[in-house]
Amino acid sequence: MPVEIERTFLVTDPSWRGDAPGTPIRQGYLLRAVERTVRVRRIGDAGAITVKGPGLRVRAEFEYPIPAADADALLDTLCEPGTIDKVRHTVDHGGRRWTVDEFCGRHNGLVLAEIELDDPDETVDLPPWVGEEVTDDPAFSNAALSAR
Repeated sequence: MPVEIERTFLVTDPSWRGDAPGTPIRQGYLLRAVERTVRVRRIGDAGAITVKGPGLRVRAEFEYPIPAADADALLDTLCEPGTIDKVRHTVDHGGRRWTVDEFCGRHNGLVLAEIELDDPDETVDLPPWVGEEVTDDPAFSNAALSAR
Protein backbone atom coordinates (compact mmCIF):
# COMPACT_ATOMS: atom_id res chain seq x y z
CA MET A 1 0.00 0.00 0.00
CA PRO A 2 1.43 3.42 -0.91
CA VAL A 3 2.22 5.49 2.17
CA GLU A 4 2.88 9.22 2.43
CA ILE A 5 5.29 10.33 5.14
CA GLU A 6 5.77 14.07 5.35
CA ARG A 7 6.55 16.93 7.69
CA THR A 8 5.13 20.43 7.32
CA PHE A 9 6.55 23.76 8.50
CA LEU A 10 5.54 27.40 8.42
CA VAL A 11 7.82 29.43 6.17
CA THR A 12 9.14 32.48 8.02
CA ASP A 13 11.70 33.93 5.63
CA PRO A 14 11.50 34.70 1.89
CA SER A 15 15.11 33.64 1.25
CA TRP A 16 13.85 30.31 -0.18
CA ARG A 17 12.64 32.09 -3.30
CA GLY A 18 15.68 32.35 -5.51
CA ASP A 19 14.49 31.22 -8.91
CA ALA A 20 12.21 28.48 -7.59
CA PRO A 21 9.71 27.63 -10.35
CA GLY A 22 6.03 27.84 -9.48
CA THR A 23 3.03 25.81 -10.64
CA PRO A 24 -0.54 26.95 -9.97
CA ILE A 25 -2.71 24.45 -8.09
CA ARG A 26 -6.45 24.52 -7.51
CA GLN A 27 -7.79 21.80 -5.26
CA GLY A 28 -11.00 20.75 -3.62
CA TYR A 29 -12.44 17.82 -1.73
CA LEU A 30 -15.12 15.35 -2.74
CA LEU A 31 -14.90 14.04 0.83
CA ARG A 32 -13.36 15.68 3.90
CA ALA A 33 -13.52 13.36 6.90
CA VAL A 34 -11.24 12.37 9.77
CA GLU A 35 -10.97 8.79 8.45
CA ARG A 36 -10.25 9.72 4.81
CA THR A 37 -10.16 12.47 2.24
CA VAL A 38 -10.79 12.38 -1.49
CA ARG A 39 -9.05 15.31 -3.15
CA VAL A 40 -9.25 16.65 -6.70
CA ARG A 41 -6.44 18.80 -8.05
CA ARG A 42 -5.78 20.85 -11.13
CA ILE A 43 -1.98 21.17 -11.31
CA GLY A 44 -0.93 23.43 -14.15
CA ASP A 45 -2.19 21.61 -17.26
CA ALA A 46 -2.88 18.28 -15.51
CA GLY A 47 -5.43 16.81 -13.12
CA ALA A 48 -5.27 14.28 -10.29
CA ILE A 49 -7.54 12.56 -7.82
CA THR A 50 -6.10 11.42 -4.49
CA VAL A 51 -7.50 9.24 -1.72
CA LYS A 52 -5.80 9.60 1.67
CA GLY A 53 -6.30 7.62 4.84
CA PRO A 54 -6.33 8.95 8.41
CA GLY A 55 -3.32 10.60 9.99
CA LEU A 56 -1.16 13.68 9.63
CA ARG A 57 2.47 12.54 9.55
CA VAL A 58 2.05 9.04 8.07
CA ARG A 59 -0.95 7.85 6.05
CA ALA A 60 -2.04 5.76 3.10
CA GLU A 61 -2.17 7.70 -0.15
CA PHE A 62 -3.39 6.69 -3.60
CA GLU A 63 -3.04 9.27 -6.38
CA TYR A 64 -4.17 8.91 -10.00
CA PRO A 65 -3.90 11.24 -12.98
CA ILE A 66 -7.16 12.40 -14.54
CA PRO A 67 -7.78 14.67 -17.53
CA ALA A 68 -7.55 18.38 -16.67
CA ALA A 69 -11.10 18.91 -17.99
CA ASP A 70 -12.39 16.25 -15.58
CA ALA A 71 -10.55 17.90 -12.67
CA ASP A 72 -12.12 21.25 -13.59
CA ALA A 73 -15.59 19.71 -13.82
CA LEU A 74 -15.25 17.97 -10.45
CA LEU A 75 -13.92 21.14 -8.80
CA ASP A 76 -16.76 23.22 -10.25
CA THR A 77 -19.66 20.85 -9.61
CA LEU A 78 -19.06 18.07 -7.08
CA CYS A 79 -16.43 19.21 -4.59
CA GLU A 80 -17.48 20.46 -1.19
CA PRO A 81 -17.45 24.26 -0.83
CA GLY A 82 -14.03 25.81 -0.22
CA THR A 83 -11.48 25.18 -2.92
CA ILE A 84 -7.85 26.13 -2.31
CA ASP A 85 -5.68 28.08 -4.72
CA LYS A 86 -1.93 28.08 -4.27
CA VAL A 87 1.34 28.20 -6.16
CA ARG A 88 3.71 25.29 -5.56
CA HIS A 89 7.45 25.78 -5.76
CA THR A 90 10.20 23.18 -5.52
CA VAL A 91 13.31 24.11 -3.57
CA ASP A 92 16.42 21.99 -3.05
CA HIS A 93 18.09 22.09 0.37
CA GLY A 94 20.53 19.70 2.00
CA GLY A 95 20.29 17.22 -0.86
CA ARG A 96 16.49 17.00 -0.51
CA ARG A 97 13.62 18.44 -2.52
CA TRP A 98 11.16 20.59 -0.55
CA THR A 99 7.80 21.83 -1.77
CA VAL A 100 6.83 25.35 -0.79
CA ASP A 101 3.16 26.30 -1.18
CA GLU A 102 2.15 29.96 -1.33
CA PHE A 103 -1.57 30.18 -0.67
CA CYS A 104 -3.79 32.66 -2.51
CA GLY A 105 -7.29 34.01 -1.94
CA ARG A 106 -8.65 33.77 1.59
CA HIS A 107 -5.40 32.17 2.81
CA ASN A 108 -3.17 34.75 1.12
CA GLY A 109 0.06 35.18 3.08
CA LEU A 110 0.19 31.60 4.37
CA VAL A 111 3.32 29.81 3.13
CA LEU A 112 3.97 26.17 4.05
CA ALA A 113 6.98 23.97 3.31
CA GLU A 114 6.75 20.19 3.13
CA ILE A 115 9.35 17.48 2.94
CA GLU A 116 8.48 13.88 2.04
CA LEU A 117 10.39 11.21 3.93
CA ASP A 118 11.13 7.51 3.58
CA ASP A 119 10.83 6.89 7.33
CA PRO A 120 8.88 8.78 10.01
CA ASP A 121 11.98 8.95 12.24
CA GLU A 122 14.27 10.20 9.48
CA THR A 123 16.47 13.17 10.43
CA VAL A 124 15.96 16.26 8.28
CA ASP A 125 18.36 19.16 7.76
CA LEU A 126 15.99 22.10 8.21
CA PRO A 127 16.49 25.10 5.94
CA PRO A 128 16.94 28.50 7.61
CA TRP A 129 13.67 29.75 6.08
CA VAL A 130 11.38 27.37 7.97
CA GLY A 131 9.88 28.13 11.35
CA GLU A 132 7.42 26.24 13.52
CA GLU A 133 6.62 22.66 12.60
CA VAL A 134 2.87 22.22 12.07
CA THR A 135 2.85 18.58 10.93
CA ASP A 136 0.72 17.42 13.85
CA ASP A 137 -1.60 20.44 13.86
CA PRO A 138 -4.73 19.44 11.92
CA ALA A 139 -5.60 23.12 11.37
CA PHE A 140 -2.81 23.29 8.77
CA SER A 141 -3.95 20.32 6.70
CA ASN A 142 -5.18 21.32 3.25
CA ALA A 143 -8.52 19.66 3.98
CA ALA A 144 -8.98 21.84 7.08
CA LEU A 145 -7.85 24.97 5.24
CA SER A 146 -10.37 24.29 2.48
CA ALA A 147 -13.18 24.13 5.05
CA ARG A 148 -12.54 27.62 6.40
